[in-house]
Amino acid sequence: MPSNQKLALVTICDNRFALLLASLLKSIEVKLTSPTQFDLYLVNDGIRSVTKNKLLRAINPAVFRVHWLTIDETLPPGVVLPMDRSTFPRNVFVRLFIPYFIPQELTKVVYLDVDMIAHQDITPLWSIDLGDKLLGAVIDRAEVVGSSWGGYRNYQELGLAADTKIFNSGLLLINPVAWREQNIAERVISCIEENVKYAVFPDQYGLNVVLANQWLELDRRWNCYAQYDEPNPYIIHFTGIKPIYTSYDSNKDYQEEFYHYLRMTPWDQYNPIGGWRRQVLKQTQKMSKLWYRLMHRINPFKGLSRTASVETSSTQTGTLVKL
Repeated sequence: MPSNQKLALVTICDNRFALLLASLLKSIEVKLTSPTQFDLYLVNDGIRSVTKNKLLRAINPAVFRVHWLTIDETLPPGVVLPMDRSTFPRNVFVRLFIPYFIPQELTKVVYLDVDMIAHQDITPLWSIDLGDKLLGAVIDRAEVVGSSWGGYRNYQELGLAADTKIFNSGLLLINPVAWREQNIAERVISCIEENVKYAVFPDQYGLNVVLANQWLELDRRWNCYAQYDEPNPYIIHFTGIKPIYTSYDSNKDYQEEFYHYLRMTPWDQYNPIGGWRRQVLKQTQKMSKLWYRLMHRINPFKGLSRTASVETSSTQTGTLVKL
């Protein structure tokens, strides 16, 4: 990466998971081994004003220059997101459009899910050479498309070998220039629409089918799942039940580490809540996606080739930054 390029970091968050984001950002800050500033593109999926104020108190402006965007601001004109059958929120698809809403001169950007914490300094990610690949990621827990757990039931119809590796989309190291040139977002949306009944993890399914055997496999420690017992992870990913619920059933040491960082934020008095709220949230998300689709019956590819022009605000200056 050219030395004059900023460290561009993207994440997406709704109101309920804002405390996860607070812990993630605090862990990144604490684990830095040298002074660093990130350009953080934070996609706001309904974060309430009182919650946003808490987040701003948790974020160190010397480390994160925050650019706030709404979901609508991140989508190229006319785009309608796929209507899959999962309980994942529609914001999971925003990662497909990252190359369109970040500054166009950037040649590398990192995306992180909010349900993560840094166990080591994450800045070495930006120094990884992608070579001729346009994406770097860590192999998924299912590992291959032929897996009986988390694999793709229609992998043969897709022309994929059973041992084709699957990556997890919670951490993505992206070449945004190549991404735009190869129309990855449009191709992934088409893939999901055409195979919707098989897209259990919708964005991840589409990305893996379109980019099969074309991605760079990163060290597994860059996306260490909370179900594992890795003693020296780089980033911990709380896939499955999140550590904010009493029903959390994964690595307890990782959960304690999550709360270690959360205690450094305005959520310092937070205690785990009942898992029934998680189930209610999942069903609410499913109904929300159905409503979204009913309200947007238009061509999902209209305007996709045009670069989105987005105005975002910096928490430091309060000024508008034109991308």
